[in-house]
Amino acid sequence: MQTPPNSTHPYIGMWITADGRIRQELLPNGRYDEARGTVKSAYQGRYEVRGRHIDYWDDTGFTADGEFVDDVLHHGGMVFYRDGVRKD
Repeated sequence: MQTPPNSTHPYIGMWITADGRIRQELLPNGRYDEARGTVKSAYQGRYEVRGRHIDYWDDTGFTADGEFVDDVLHHGGMVFYRDGVRKD
């Protein structure tokens, strides 16, 4: 069952790679905004969460998915951590 986006969903917020180069914000309205390096809003689109699984539909037509495991997001061969959470 799809989890409707809302401001209290546990996955809402900023997720970043350990090196800080890629930052992905999951917004409460079901949209995401991804920054890469110095490029703010490099990718934008919508997402849906079902349990621990996340599906992405980029505004350019690209699709992707990922999994949340122990409060870590695995997506596109990358690992994302909540902003401010220790990464070692």
